[in-house]
Amino acid sequence: MLTKIAYFIARFAAAIIMAQTLYFKFTGSAESIYIFKTVGMEPWGRWGVGILEGIAAILLIIPRTAWAGGVLAVGLMIGAIGMHFTKLGIEVMGDKGQLFYYAMIVFLCGLYVVFNNKAKIENDVLPKIFKRK
Repeated sequence: MLTKIAYFIARFAAAIIMAQTLYFKFTGSAESIYIFKTVGMEPWGRWGVGILEGIAAILLIIPRTAWAGGVLAVGLMIGAIGMHFTKLGIEVMGDKGQLFYYAMIVFLCGLYVVFNNKAKIENDVLPKIFKRK
C-alpha cells in the first residue's frame, strides 16, 4: 500500500511541477527567456522543451503510460540539471536554486516511476522495440 501511495505521489509531483512551468515557457517570462538565451536555445528550445514537458506530464498522469512519462521526464531533467551545472549555475536570476531543486525533484520522481515499471519496460516495451519475443 505504501509503495502505491509513493508511486502515485511521484507521478503527480513530477507532472504538476512540469505542468506549472509551462505557463512561464509559453508566455515568454523573463526568467525562461534568460535561461534559454544563456544555453543558446531561445526561442525554439524553450518551446520544444515546453511541449515535451507537457507530453511527459500527461503521460505520467495516465497509469498505462506513466513509464513513458517517467522516461521522458528523466531525460529532460538530465538536460536541465546538466545546463545548471555547466552554463546556468544552481541559482538563476536570484531564485535561490528553486528551478534547480524542481529539476532534481522531477528527476528523482521520474526515476522512481521508471524503476517501478522496470518489469513492464523489460518484458513488454523493449521486446516490442527490438522485435524480440
